[in-house]
Amino acid sequence: MHLGVLGPVEVHDDDGRMVELPGTKVHTVLATLILADGQTVSDDRLSSMLWAWDPPTTMSAQIYTYVSRLRKRLGPDVELIRRPRGYLLRADRAGLDLTEFERSAGAGRTALAGRRWAEAARELRSALDLVRGPALTNVTEHLADVERPRLEELHLAALEDWYEAELALGRHHRLVPDLTSLTAEHPMRERLRAQLMTALYRCGRQSDALAVFHSGRRILLEELGVDPGEALTGVHMGVLDGSLAQNAPEPAPEPVALRPAAPAMLPPDLPDFTGRQDQLDQLMRLVEPHPIARTRRAFLTGPAGIGKSALAVHAAHLLRERFPDGQLYADLGDGEGAAKDPAEVLSCFLRALGVEPANRDLGLDELTRLYRTHSAGRRLLVLIDNAPGTGRITALMPTGPDAAFIVTSRRHLTGASARDTTVLAPFTEEESTDLLAAVAGERIGADPRAAREITAACAGLPLAVRIAGVRLAARPQWSAARLADRLADPGTRLDELSFGELRVRDSLLRSLDGVDERTRRILPALAAFGTGAFPAEAAARLLRLPEAAAEGALEELVDARLLEPVAAPGRPGGSGGSAYRLPELVLLLTTGLGDDARHDYPDPWRGLARAVVNLRPTG
Repeated sequence: MHLGVLGPVEVHDDDGRMVELPGTKVHTVLATLILADGQTVSDDRLSSMLWAWDPPTTMSAQIYTYVSRLRKRLGPDVELIRRPRGYLLRADRAGLDLTEFERSAGAGRTALAGRRWAEAARELRSALDLVRGPALTNVTEHLADVERPRLEELHLAALEDWYEAELALGRHHRLVPDLTSLTAEHPMRERLRAQLMTALYRCGRQSDALAVFHSGRRILLEELGVDPGEALTGVHMGVLDGSLAQNAPEPAPEPVALRPAAPAMLPPDLPDFTGRQDQLDQLMRLVEPHPIARTRRAFLTGPAGIGKSALAVHAAHLLRERFPDGQLYADLGDGEGAAKDPAEVLSCFLRALGVEPANRDLGLDELTRLYRTHSAGRRLLVLIDNAPGTGRITALMPTGPDAAFIVTSRRHLTGASARDTTVLAPFTEEESTDLLAAVAGERIGADPRAAREITAACAGLPLAVRIAGVRLAARPQWSAARLADRLADPGTRLDELSFGELRVRDSLLRSLDGVDERTRRILPALAAFGTGAFPAEAAARLLRLPEAAAEGALEELVDARLLEPVAAPGRPGGSGGSAYRLPELVLLLTTGLGDDARHDYPDPWRGLARAVVNLRPTG
């Protein structure tokens, strides 16, 4: 068992598989116990890390529940011991990244003091490689505010020690970009500024080194009213009198051609990812190594807002350690209906892999060959989000059995088979309630009836459920019942299902990208059927079209995930005919399309109200 806090709080078993922990609160309890470093943590301390100054009346019972969930998942290597009014974590048989970090950083600091530069650089690099990203990103803000500054300071201090060892070894050329970035991020850390000045001077950039000093002196005077300290002033004098030249006490080794750092392009994982366990298991099986060499790929499809991207990103994060050569990511949608150029994406991937083509005007074929050459044999995970069609992703597919490829798309892609495709269905009521509770908090459990009404209004669409949860979380003065009442009116429900940049209506409208103009125009008329099933011949009569033409248009809407194919009424299994139904939220979209005064729709929708009135049957 291995426990990690230098990044998101994570637990891995002895085989390297991630142990799933449910929810932010459980992660918070585990992190608080780990960071206590073998000391008992009182119930009051746990409460303050979980709820700050506003604990629930059931505080003790909830803490007991969180600890119980941890015991079930951590196994025998980690003991959670109840003490009088507190808990103790004992993990003598488990690995802890913070302990390993402090050991390696301490050994590096000792070697640094002894002027054993190469040893110091190795130990400090081992410590820094344990840092997986910003610390404690999946715990409550109360714990993060208390503990994250300490962990960030440990990281920065180890970085400064490592830069000192690297400078002594004569590796100043490759340090300038990182030191420039870090000094801009932490302008009042004088040691970093001194190291940047040293690296610049030894690269022959004396004027730049002096500019860095004067900029730092101005910031210190303006922000703190103090002059630079002795160390920074000493480096300044070394630049002026030329005494800062390289003088390594031990010979610097010959430069080694190093492969660039593995790309890590994945978007952040959702800390409250909920449900989809069966689909997650299937997705991970598809891209795991296989004893028989084969292409490892998985396709996720489903309607807008169904959670394809969330599932794909979550799975990719769980799989990171199995792809140590890096993870590449691209979102092919731009939010406006256009798709990104594959050549642009390939150029980005090549740069992430450390390849800068000498000719920047290469065409798609040349970029594809270059990408496949430099990705061959690498254990890469490539995630392509919102793919509009197979033609856009073929060039982005890595080759060979060592790489894996995950694609999300609203449409079924022509290169996908039934074996490697997962079609996401709407959430069950239980899954919707779990997600709502994970996002909105404890108000959901306090009013189960309102929770059911909210999830019913969201029709199993995870995006809608998340928006509802975010709205409640952003308005602590609202009860769940108040939001349920606001969602009860079908005429305004899509207006209510929006928050910031998240809008169910916009997501559904983007499903029309690529749909033929004539097919778009029949969608509002189908609202006459409500959410009930209707056969193709009924739609043909309504639309006054030949049945074959009507069925072709309906199938195009199915491909766009705006219609659902169902069994034809009276025909079990749908044999002998085709039948369809409008999903509830798509129905609300179509019935509101004529209200141009309230909603700003793309041009193809404008003026359709009259067409809908004319096409709907009367009586």
